[in-house]
Amino acid sequence: MIPPERNAEFVASMEDVLEVYRRPYDPKRPVVCLDEQPVQLVRETRRPIAVEPGQPARYDYEYERVGTAVNFMLTEPLGGRRKVKAFPPAEARRLLDRLEIHYTPKHGSWLDIAEIELSVFTQQGLDRRIPDLETLRREATAWAERRNAEQASVDWQFTTEDARTKLKRLYPQYKEK
Repeated sequence: MIPPERNAEFVASMEDVLEVYRRPYDPKRPVVCLDEQPVQLVRETRRPIAVEPGQPARYDYEYERVGTAVNFMLTEPLGGRRKVKAFPPAEARRLLDRLEIHYTPKHGSWLDIAEIELSVFTQQGLDRRIPDLETLRREATAWAERRNAEQASVDWQFTTEDARTKLKRLYPQYKEK
């Protein structure tokens, strides 16, 4: 979703993020994108009907909700690496203290490379019911290792110049006196 026209706050934050994405790769100061995703942990209440030739496995619609968790996606777009993890508070604070943070604008989730990676993870790693935190951790680790080994990345091409042309209606209008 894109905000209403002439939104200076959105434009400033968008351009800030786009300029960070333009930075050249620096292993000593990498650009790392972070986002979170709440997930519901659910388990089957009945055994699926076994696969038969020409028939997929069949699952009952009923399930048991057994809790929630939060995935944190960290991705280094230029390094082609990502990690999905849940951090304890002390570790989260230690990491936060080392970061220079640039916030994605409200209504600008499409500008968040980590959110794009979470979408891929949801499609490829969370395409079934996850019954517990340990299974979620295993799935997240396996997915990230596969994607890292493939050096998969988000091919970001949208620039500040593109935004100024394609999203001109969002920019405040100034009249020369």
